[in-house]
Amino acid sequence: MIGRLQRVPLREVWRYEALDFTRWLEENIEVLGEALELNLSSAERERPAGSFSVDLVAEDDGGDAVVIECQLERSDHDHLGKLVTYLSAIEARTAIWIVADPRPEHVGAVSWLNGSSSAAFYLVKVEAVRIGESEPAPLLTRIVGPSEEIQDAGQTRKDLAERYAIRRRFWSQLLERAREKTRLHSAISPSTGGWIGTGAGKSGLGLNYVIRQHESGVELYIDRGKDADEENKAIFDVLMESKDQIEDDFGDELAWQRLEGKRACRIGKSVVIGGYRDEEDRWAEIQDAMIDAMIRLERALRPHVRPKSRSLAPR
Repeated sequence: MIGRLQRVPLREVWRYEALDFTRWLEENIEVLGEALELNLSSAERERPAGSFSVDLVAEDDGGDAVVIECQLERSDHDHLGKLVTYLSAIEARTAIWIVADPRPEHVGAVSWLNGSSSAAFYLVKVEAVRIGESEPAPLLTRIVGPSEEIQDAGQTRKDLAERYAIRRRFWSQLLERAREKTRLHSAISPSTGGWIGTGAGKSGLGLNYVIRQHESGVELYIDRGKDADEENKAIFDVLMESKDQIEDDFGDELAWQRLEGKRACRIGKSVVIGGYRDEEDRWAEIQDAMIDAMIRLERALRPHVRPKSRSLAPR
């Protein structure tokens, strides 16, 4: 014969959440670990977290703290807030929320947390079951947990946020230093992107600072917008006719990039001594080299691109 699995009301098995269920889980933490395919050990109840107490704190196989919040009822915002608070307070890497009835919005919230942070969040449904007249047994079902793809995406977002913050700080310092030497970019605000620029004196021509991880540079970027491919190339070609004079005035060779097959063109100079990922104590040296190159590039190009000049045929 095959028995029928019957669900037992949770409060018949664990009458009190803190005194019964949490204590049972502390003594049987491996049951939770098996359900989540985690190696959990050293569970401890009511661990202080500032002015709060965490239901359970365990350790994973790497020795990192795992926060466990128990709720033998329908999930609510209060317990979700506690879970995140405890995770932050004790600097844990993993958070597990055990509930009797997970609301759909909390399933979505835990999924979002997995994709938006470097921590791992699990939402687990707890039930009590028996077969026939057997003793009741716990049934722990993983509802939401981190996937490798979600963790990779979360790390990517974290890396991008860090990159944006570093570049904004770099641009802020560069613009502050540049204002001491030139008014070229005095009206520009720092950004998070890989370049910042200002007009070169003719529509569609921009003088840009460019920054990469370990390289930087300056450029004249030629792009008059949609359907202006031929016009951009014509402007570049006119400037190319004065290449020797422009480079002589600049004081060095420039990179002349007509960018065949693309709409825009550029004329620039690389500053190879470093970029935004290099040590911050080198930023001043890198920025000074970029500012010097920009001042020389603008000065060399000025006679050829100012509105009064007739050297650029396209209008």
